[in-house]
Amino acid sequence: MRMYIIFLVVAVLHYGTTVAQYVIKTGEELENLKQLPQEKVYLNHTGPLVFSGEYLYYSFYCFNAQNSRLSNISKVGYVALVNEQKEYILEQKIKLEQGLGQGDFFINTELPSGNYKLLGYTQWMKNNGLTQVFQEDIVVINPYLGDQSALLAEGGTAATNETQQGSNTKQVIDSSTVNLAFEKEAYTTREKVNFSLKNYKGYLGNGVYTIKVKKRGIAGSGFGMNAMKYAQAYLEVDKQLALGVGDSLFLPEQRGELFFGAVRDKSSGQPAQNLPVVVSLPGKEFVLKFATTDQAGNFYTYLRKDYKLSQAVIQTEGEEEYEIQVGSPKKLDVSDLTFTNFLLQKEWEAAIQKRSVYNQIENQYFSLKPDSLLLGDPIDPFDGGIPETFVLDEYTRFATFQETLVEILNNAGYRNNPNGNDYIRVAQDFEKSNIEYNDFPAIVLFDGVFIPNHETVKEFDARRIEAIRVIQDQFQLAGKEYQGILSVETFDGNYYDEYQQPNTIKTTVAKPLPKKNYYRQNYGQEDDPYGRIPDYRTVLFWEPHVVVEGNSMDFTFFTSDLRGDYDVFLDGFTSYGKPISLTWSITVE
Repeated sequence: MRMYIIFLVVAVLHYGTTVAQYVIKTGEELENLKQLPQEKVYLNHTGPLVFSGEYLYYSFYCFNAQNSRLSNISKVGYVALVNEQKEYILEQKIKLEQGLGQGDFFINTELPSGNYKLLGYTQWMKNNGLTQVFQEDIVVINPYLGDQSALLAEGGTAATNETQQGSNTKQVIDSSTVNLAFEKEAYTTREKVNFSLKNYKGYLGNGVYTIKVKKRGIAGSGFGMNAMKYAQAYLEVDKQLALGVGDSLFLPEQRGELFFGAVRDKSSGQPAQNLPVVVSLPGKEFVLKFATTDQAGNFYTYLRKDYKLSQAVIQTEGEEEYEIQVGSPKKLDVSDLTFTNFLLQKEWEAAIQKRSVYNQIENQYFSLKPDSLLLGDPIDPFDGGIPETFVLDEYTRFATFQETLVEILNNAGYRNNPNGNDYIRVAQDFEKSNIEYNDFPAIVLFDGVFIPNHETVKEFDARRIEAIRVIQDQFQLAGKEYQGILSVETFDGNYYDEYQQPNTIKTTVAKPLPKKNYYRQNYGQEDDPYGRIPDYRTVLFWEPHVVVEGNSMDFTFFTSDLRGDYDVFLDGFTSYGKPISLTWSITVE
């Protein structure tokens, strides 16, 4: 099946358009597409009620809709927030690893009070429309803006919606598989809380779960959607593609982020066919991608690696003048969304003011309680090749790049080309491999920017160069042969900013959110740095994905300065797709 799916993606990409959609032409194509299972998504989050000045944290679960197990199809997921006017307030991109991802967004003071919808999906799911997409109501309360009409009854009188009141009692749902065990139910402020996750069913309880501890809000517990409710609500979603011949298709992101666009001949306006296109994501840890345009002038490539900068250079090679356009996926149609009718009550006024003050104080001390970004695996721009490195400060300096190659590098230099521009060639390593001689040009990069015309950097000021890295292997990319890589690193690392050449555009790339370790408060240390800092956290513990593979796991957190009732949620799915949801409550006195 995996080999078949890869073939399917190649076939789809060949006919794409600038909106990353493909028109299904024949019944045979349709049947091939239906072999790829559809997906469904569940979002666990710290809502559904959130105030300005707070973060909404979420964990992302993507499932194969046919067997309800974590999906290995899409490598990218999307989370969107939509208002009652059916406008996208934000859309975030996250990387998925075996169907799992995580993220957060800050509710700033410019976002008005109102009812919103939180959506979770993949590009592949968008083909089946809004009913395939995860939806949950989110209520934003912004006391800093005077207009609260969106959360008031007509005529300005506060009213109560029966559905908005959550139960204040402990809810335990299917605790026979896994459960939480606390030492006690009542704690003091800033006290350490120890608890355990117990797996009673061995491998049947193994799975991935979200754990959160949050203060009970003004409208009760507000349990919202949990895994059990989700499994029931989304049981009947489509299991395969629900399109027909002649319909447009969103391409699945099976091998990373889809980056695409189109190239046309400037003079004629006709599509540029079979034209090599190079995409450079610059920096020391650069990413270099090659593609070839199809019959419609479209090009596609996947960004599989992490990349540091949200910049890209797209170039074509050739003597003609071309117009390059970068595509973007069409937005999901949200015109049929319906929203809850959450209404404020007069008796909540004091609690709203108090919580808003606490949020302001917490944000004042945010720099002392930061989340940490996970660095992830190091990016290897040479894909396992070991370059020979020349640090120019270790040699006599020469004025130009060309002179530097002549005087310092013994395995790379310019070659005269009687039929066109001179080019740089990297010498072949005949000692390490038995290969035939060639006269192919090298792949030349300056701070990760691909240089198609090597003559343009002949006179580059070599005093700006920190190091040159050389690989002597042979490469074949987008149907063209190259001999070696020569990568130049400047001291400033900003060659992207000054690079201007024909048949080139520079653009920004919407990067996936970086993965985080979320802040954990810790008290009881000697010379405690947090002893005099106010602690008004309402979310005491947030672990997006807990992977359970044994009988027991232990956790700790510290209570804050806020007294009251707190709800503890464990929510997730076993390895076999069974939903597990349970809640507990503790009190801080």
